[in-house]
Amino acid sequence: MENIYLLMIVALAVLAIADLVVGVSNDAVNFLNSAIGSKAISFKTIMIVASVGVAVGAIFSSGMMEVARKGIFNPHEFMFNEIMIIFMAVMITDILLLDFFNTVGMPTSTTVSIVFELLGASVAMALIKVGNDGGGFAEVIGYINTSKATEIIFGILLSVIVAFTVGAIVQWIARLWLSYNFEKKSNWVGAIFGGLALTSITYFIFMKGLKGMSFAKEPFGILNGETVNSYLENHVLLIVSVSMLFWSMLSYLLISLAKVNIYKLIILVGTFALALAFAGNDLVNFIGVPIAGWLSYSTWVNSGVAADAFSMGFLADKVPTPTYLLVAAGLIMVVTLWFSSKAKAVVKTSLDLSSQEETKERFQPNFLSRGFVRFAILGSQMSSYILPESWQAKIEKQFEKPVISLKKDKTYELPAFDLVRAAINLMVAAVLISIATSMKLPLSTTYVTFMVAMGTSLADRAWGAESAVYRVAGVLNVIGGWFFTAFIAFISAAIIAYFLNWNVQVMVPIFLLLATILLVRSYISHKKKSDTNKAEDSLTRAESSSIQGVIHESADNIAHVIKRGNKIYTNAINGLAKQDLSLLKKNKKQVIKLSDEIDELRDHIFYFIKNLDESSVAASSFYINVLGYLQDITQSLEYITKVSHKHVNNNHKKLKFSQIKELKEVDERFERLFNNTRKAFESRSFEEIGVVLNRKKEIVTLVTDKIQKQVERTRNEESSPKNTTLYFSILLETKDLLAAIMNLLEEYHGAFDSSIKPAKISEENTD
Repeated sequence: MENIYLLMIVALAVLAIADLVVGVSNDAVNFLNSAIGSKAISFKTIMIVASVGVAVGAIFSSGMMEVARKGIFNPHEFMFNEIMIIFMAVMITDILLLDFFNTVGMPTSTTVSIVFELLGASVAMALIKVGNDGGGFAEVIGYINTSKATEIIFGILLSVIVAFTVGAIVQWIARLWLSYNFEKKSNWVGAIFGGLALTSITYFIFMKGLKGMSFAKEPFGILNGETVNSYLENHVLLIVSVSMLFWSMLSYLLISLAKVNIYKLIILVGTFALALAFAGNDLVNFIGVPIAGWLSYSTWVNSGVAADAFSMGFLADKVPTPTYLLVAAGLIMVVTLWFSSKAKAVVKTSLDLSSQEETKERFQPNFLSRGFVRFAILGSQMSSYILPESWQAKIEKQFEKPVISLKKDKTYELPAFDLVRAAINLMVAAVLISIATSMKLPLSTTYVTFMVAMGTSLADRAWGAESAVYRVAGVLNVIGGWFFTAFIAFISAAIIAYFLNWNVQVMVPIFLLLATILLVRSYISHKKKSDTNKAEDSLTRAESSSIQGVIHESADNIAHVIKRGNKIYTNAINGLAKQDLSLLKKNKKQVIKLSDEIDELRDHIFYFIKNLDESSVAASSFYINVLGYLQDITQSLEYITKVSHKHVNNNHKKLKFSQIKELKEVDERFERLFNNTRKAFESRSFEEIGVVLNRKKEIVTLVTDKIQKQVERTRNEESSPKNTTLYFSILLETKDLLAAIMNLLEEYHGAFDSSIKPAKISEENTD
């Protein structure tokens, strides 16, 4: 039996490493969001500063490990065998849950997950113990540290509301004071702002950094016998006043003499501070449980007592974590920070929701987001009646964004938000976490940093009429995911603890194998998704400002649509012929993806037209028509794919051999059409388009003949209404598909004749 506990300790160590990786991937958004979004400093510099902060925070995080040992449950109520089951259930649940959120690119709280996993597993074990002893449900309360658990949950929920509200108010005041032309303000304005921001951030470093260090708990003569911790708590006003004076004067000197951009300095220091706080505060979420498990195992082995008779009461004592473990954890976190693609996905979600510029909206509106937006519009209209017009004009002037002249192909270089908002994000998050720490209120750094960023986005008018309903829906989705985290963490950890207790020797290997399979599957799926986003056949926006440029750029998109359309049509016919539901299901996903890409191109039409030269406005009509025909093509493919999948999925009768043979003939003829069209566009041999157009009648005749044959079959021998309906649907939609392709070719042929040829003749005459 001792071997199974040794296996569990080894497993906990491996799970700790994996949990560090998935945990950092999720929490990187806390400290990278502002620096990356504002593009204040180079990405390499941001990563170096964040890495140093993470490493320092990890080394001095020892004191936080108590949460995993006694913060949620009463250790003296459990025996060694029971506590190991709790720890095992928690770690398996945590790594799978966090990896799921990383894969979908959603930020969640590692604090919430670990708290509710410990709670769920502890409650499950308590219920089992009480049930075996014949006790009542009320006795379970004695096993759980209810006051601490309630305090943690309350602090987390409170942080969501407070962070959003305070972030919005402070950002509105800052913008009203500084406007978007903050860099042109007097030096003393920047100095005062720098003093406020740097005071907030440095006090935050004191509260979250110094308090975790061992020397902070020792009395010092220079502090009149007080410890560093007690001095920080008892002299808040003095520390803040001196810091404010010092940083304001230093900021003024740096701005005036050294010409330092104080806002960039704030972002640099703030990034370091939040990275430090993340490692110092959240490291317990990743390695606290494995360390507690290792401590429990080593103590139990030395005791010589049976596993089911050895009490875990000693876990309530303060036990320092070995420094080498903290250093190792810090190194793993730093490496993950640099190389995790999932960390980038989570950061992107936060940046997209707070961006001042146009982004691809990832979330779809819902009735709640629409309701919130309507309420906000109503509130804005009411305020316009209350405030004098002169005040409103002054406020509007402060919120006027400067126009940044940038080439269309360089728009990706625009920051998601400016330096002021980035500095406010860091400053407000630092202040709120400092206050909560001084009041001994546990809270989620993820919730605070994310909600502050959303609050400042709202106040900064980043959520305009074009994007508000999507952004609010995104925020609601993220918050809903947080509640989902708590619920799933509790339930999953409880279920795993129950099965582990049922037969620990059998279930531990099974759960470890299952966790490994799920993690590998998640990694492969995420890699495939990343590769798909970089696929060579993906569609690209037109960026040219002339008709000739648009014709050539659109040729690539048409070639890609034709190539993918050919594959989709062929797979639909083959799927029907073989009754291959899996192929039809994949085909359905492919056509939906193609349709979404074309919809995205149509959403970009406004910006495309704005970018056109005065002499090339005709390009807009051409481009709009091309996109319309591409949409017609995908709609026909979507319908053919949908009815084919529905027929096989509902287990209807297979098409007759003659029907499949005729569909194959049509598919072969269409394949030639698709290939000839694709080659014409890929090689830019637009003269070949005329050759393809001349074959239109031949293909129409082929499809019409097949329809007529089916009419005769239906009258004389067909006995399946479903087959008849499906066959006619495919052939009729094929005619529509052909019409859309020919319309597209005619549009291109006409544009080529009227634009490219005259240009060539002009060049020849010049020569």
